Amino acid sequence: MNTRIAYLLSAAVIGLALYGSSTPSPLYATYRELWGFSQVVLTLVYAVYAFGVLASLLLAGRVSDIVGRRPVLLGSLGTLMAATVLFAAAQSLAWLFVARAIQGLATGLALGAAAAALLDLHPRRDPAGAGLANGVASASGMSLGVLVSAALIELLPAPRVLPFAVLFVLFALAFAGALLMPEPVAQPDRLRLTPQRPRVPAEVRRPFVAASLGVLSSWSIGGLFLALGPQLSATLFESSNHLVAGIPVFAVGACGALAQLVWGRLAPWIGASFGSVALAAGLALISISASTGSSALLIAGSAIGGAGFGVAFLGALRALSAAIPLDSRAAVMSAFYVVAYLAISVPAVLAGALVGPLGMEHTFELFGAALGAVALAAAFEAWRTRPRAAPEPALALE
Repeated sequence: MNTRIAYLLSAAVIGLALYGSSTPSPLYATYRELWGFSQVVLTLVYAVYAFGVLASLLLAGRVSDIVGRRPVLLGSLGTLMAATVLFAAAQSLAWLFVARAIQGLATGLALGAAAAALLDLHPRRDPAGAGLANGVASASGMSLGVLVSAALIELLPAPRVLPFAVLFVLFALAFAGALLMPEPVAQPDRLRLTPQRPRVPAEVRRPFVAASLGVLSSWSIGGLFLALGPQLSATLFESSNHLVAGIPVFAVGACGALAQLVWGRLAPWIGASFGSVALAAGLALISISASTGSSALLIAGSAIGGAGFGVAFLGALRALSAAIPLDSRAAVMSAFYVVAYLAISVPAVLAGALVGPLGMEHTFELFGAALGAVALAAAFEAWRTRPRAAPEPALALE
């Protein structure tokens, strides 16, 4: 396998990992009806995946810097295949918790190794190009996971099995590709699995803070929608159709991927600034849609917020990728994803706990306002840290 194909494979692994994370979302309502658990438990089922990602990043964030990208990708993809089997065979709520936890642990390893491999394998060693591939793969994977899963559930038999059978085949193909890919790490060492606190080299800390604000605001909307978006959509559209319920999540991811392709070459600080402002505007429209019952505003808010999510995330990721030292790629990208998965899990759990006492309308109003404020803070920080033109030298007086 040549380097270019290995690069595309690394991007595909990122997309597949996010595809797999959103595949169960259209089935959550079915699981609730079957096994009778509450909205709070539903968001915990969703969040245990994110906590699994965090655990693997904290325990083994640097492991691909040590043993190499290829062994970590093989191990994580094999484990993701096992998790899909658990989902397909699930007979109770406990099965879901176990499957999501295993999926999260494996995804954390896959994301850290694949993101580092993108930087290693880019044909021109271009961090901006690697960041664009990462961002498009992430947003596309999240949206396609919901869309394909919802279509299989709605249109074909065996709705609790078929989406995971398709996912298993996709992971198996990626596993076969990883067997053939070259190893980007020059001198792999033996495995040393020790817990580590997130660590970012001093020279990367300022871009890391700016990137963290961007991913905090952008991934929070993804977490909120993966956990509660189908329920909000079903309520506003007055439909039990799984494809209809998945529209907002698909719109967020698809518009995010499209916006990255269209505006992916903007200066990182411009993308982070204007993307975050668009994200705040989209969140405002989504909150208004929940309070007025307007499905049109929900679609508009999802599209605008999704475009903002994509551009803000990409701007933050590109700025960070360009600043990472060669020997710290997996460690810094793992720390970045720690922030991302805290953003995608904690708001979702809090929203699930509050939707019962507050109702859907007030929950989205509260979180829309809070996440919109974070998005505006990210926009301000990106603008404040923009590159300044060097002052022209003064002319000497004769």
